[in-house]
Amino acid sequence: MSRLLITNAQIVNEQHITRGDIWIDKGRIEAVGGDLSGRAADTVIDANGRALLPGLIDDQVHFREPGLTHKGDIGSESRAAVAGGITSFMEMPNTNPTTTDHQALEAKRAIAARTAHANYAFYLGATNTNIEAVKSLDPLKVCGVKVFMGASTGDMLVDDPDTLEKIFAEAPVLVATHCEDTPTIVANEARFRERYGDDVPMHCHPEIRSREACLKSSSLAVDLARRHGTRLHVLHLTTADEMSLFSTAPTNQKSITAEVCAHHLFFSDADYPTRGARIKCNPAIKGESDRQALLRAVIEGRIDIIATDHAPHTREEKQNLYFNSPSGLPLVQDALPSLLEHYHQGVLPLPLIVEKTSHAVARLFAIQERGFIREGYWADLVLVDLERPHTVEPGTAFAKCGWSPFEGHRFQSTVDLTIVNGRIVYQDGRFPEPPRGVALTFERT
Repeated sequence: MSRLLITNAQIVNEQHITRGDIWIDKGRIEAVGGDLSGRAADTVIDANGRALLPGLIDDQVHFREPGLTHKGDIGSESRAAVAGGITSFMEMPNTNPTTTDHQALEAKRAIAARTAHANYAFYLGATNTNIEAVKSLDPLKVCGVKVFMGASTGDMLVDDPDTLEKIFAEAPVLVATHCEDTPTIVANEARFRERYGDDVPMHCHPEIRSREACLKSSSLAVDLARRHGTRLHVLHLTTADEMSLFSTAPTNQKSITAEVCAHHLFFSDADYPTRGARIKCNPAIKGESDRQALLRAVIEGRIDIIATDHAPHTREEKQNLYFNSPSGLPLVQDALPSLLEHYHQGVLPLPLIVEKTSHAVARLFAIQERGFIREGYWADLVLVDLERPHTVEPGTAFAKCGWSPFEGHRFQSTVDLTIVNGRIVYQDGRFPEPPRGVALTFERT
């Protein structure tokens, strides 16, 4: 591996912003200092005052491989991810076939070893019948167990109370939950279908995937975790109502943690008339008061992690009527610029964005030697120009689906360069290296 020197950067790391240099050798950060110009380097990058952040670690993506590769695959979507400054990802199990046994996990790892542009880990999906696969997981190889406590793909809805008790009592790794109450959603769907037929307006989505459905399910997950002492992580929260379930304690003192996604911090129900199915996702984007409550929860510490829930579908699929238009958005390329809008608005400080997208993810998932700009750690970094705006245009998305829910929006910041394992994998719209991601490793007992 070549030696890389980054000079004159505004280094955003561990609650501080400092001007300095970083020297990288053999894929790792070997020195962080004020002036490292004397270090030998094969490549020198003058940051010229731009912000240098730890690469984002995205704890929730759907890269669609195997089986759904017309929408995306591990290669295409990880390529889009590094263009957005994401250097590691954790991929979800609702593929085809679903990732619900050890053999399916190994098959995904083999694909990623060949094609991933970023570092990777995978969840095992829980079902009503695979508790033995859950119990026999290796905590050093798997990021967590995904439990769909709401409608899901195939047999991945876990709605058997006895099975839920066993998962929460016996899972040897973190349990990550999608929380929506299916009976509530089904009743809402029937009510809106009676009113509108198949042509339900998209703005009804947050009433169908309602706050009541979210709160009922997330409350159940938290109750199960408290009774069993489970390491629980509740994914993509969307309502003000749910925030009281979570503590403001420091992340290292919690066994129950919470995530919000970038699009739930950016969009509200006021965007359905113009964005329509492009922002249809589960759980649904809800009201402006919910969006504001989520932002407050990030600041207060009730929300520990910000992720993407990147879930691409084709334009053609999205253009169907409500019940046939799938839920999910392509987010990895635009998530960081969207979060930096909150920085420009004076809402989220840069160190807090880094905490929620890098530091806390590494800490809560016990990821080894990543997520911080520290000497000896792997060099996963993103260089951002906070003063260079760009507009998201049709055709500029690197995701295989080829579109973005942010099309037409002018972001005030731009991702200039991304480094994975000490190599420049994205720079100014180009990908100078072949896929070089490696499996994430974990420090767990």
